Amino acid sequence: MPSASPGRLFTASALATLLTLATAPIALAQGAEEIAPVRKPLVVPPGTMMATPIPNPPTGADRGRATVTPPVSKPTAQPSPQPTAKPEPTTAASPVPKPRPEQGAEQEATEQGTIAVPAPKPEAELAGFAKWVNGFKADTAKTGKFTAEFLDTALTNVRFIPRVIELDRRQPESTLTHATYLDRVVGAVRIREGRENFRENRDALMAVEAKYGVPAEVITALWGIETSYGQITGGFRVLDALASLAYEGRRREFFQTELVNLLTIIREEQRSPDDFQGSWAGAMGQSQFMPSSFLAYAVDHDGDGKRDIWGTKADVFASAANYLKQSGWKADERWGRQVTLPAGFDRALVDGKTVKPLTQWQKLGLRLQNGTNLPSAGTDFTARLIQPDGKAGPAFLVYGNYDVILRWNRSNYFATAVGILSDRIAEER
Repeated sequence: MPSASPGRLFTASALATLLTLATAPIALAQGAEEIAPVRKPLVVPPGTMMATPIPNPPTGADRGRATVTPPVSKPTAQPSPQPTAKPEPTTAASPVPKPRPEQGAEQEATEQGTIAVPAPKPEAELAGFAKWVNGFKADTAKTGKFTAEFLDTALTNVRFIPRVIELDRRQPESTLTHATYLDRVVGAVRIREGRENFRENRDALMAVEAKYGVPAEVITALWGIETSYGQITGGFRVLDALASLAYEGRRREFFQTELVNLLTIIREEQRSPDDFQGSWAGAMGQSQFMPSSFLAYAVDHDGDGKRDIWGTKADVFASAANYLKQSGWKADERWGRQVTLPAGFDRALVDGKTVKPLTQWQKLGLRLQNGTNLPSAGTDFTARLIQPDGKAGPAFLVYGNYDVILRWNRSNYFATAVGILSDRIAEER
């Protein structure tokens, strides 16, 4: 999901990523990035606590974040107004963004050996949550942003979901190397489905590309990695997820702000809180926008009066493209490319920070994968050199647009995966 928080939150959001994972822990290799635990589809227990108790509270499927789920054989997309695909509960057609907190789904690696979180006593937790909700309503009403009546209505049945807190506190016990991550996130099935989805949605994608200057294959790649082309978008009611996280307090200011943003969307879009489904971290829709990202970048591309990143693909594609464009995407540049390094190359230059013109990297011996020279470019066209897995792994020269992808998700693993997948999808053009 597009990055909206100070640090990348690998949540469902961002985190129903790898449906099939090796059970044995993976050792941390040089340069390996930590990947958040994979969230298998789980059902939220019926004991979900509510600020205003109601009989038989509904259950919700816990898909964590949608981002990195290895593609499943192309399931039929779930039409829904909810934020993209409400696994168990059906989704509403239009609603809010994901967050990917941003982001999240992409980075999950294993669910084994996660840290156990003591279960709070239901009665005490329910009373504490109800008290927090009343305080939140009172404080928010004082700001003048909402009327007390609107807040009472919107938050009438807000529920505390212990499962959300468990997922937020869960820590990864193992890591994935960059190579393993790419195998799982940019595998043959995801590439094949990416090309199929590109063909099926070519007209809408090309129209968005023409308007925003972001390549259709890049939009498709983001869509595929975030929610497996709209198949996995989260099964939590976003209002409950954000309220639970704000109440818990570990990152209260961030989630409380996102909760206010969601209430703003509910009022502006004139929708029911039930329409907004997403990840446990609050990321919404097929583009997995957090509420703040929705307010800033969501687009009503088809002109029907709704910014529907849940069920309208034209809006999903345009919203993602608008995010990248507003973040600085340059229409005449690519994201980067894989390169080879000469023997004895100065490792101090592989720091991801040293910026040089392509002409200088050429003089230093860097070549394309096939051994040919780097493309010609002016001295003002610069690049950085990264090697996520260290000396033994692949090296990449990355350009300005790569940094734009990092604004969506601050992870070299994620950004290179988007770039590589987009290149493979582009073979369909």
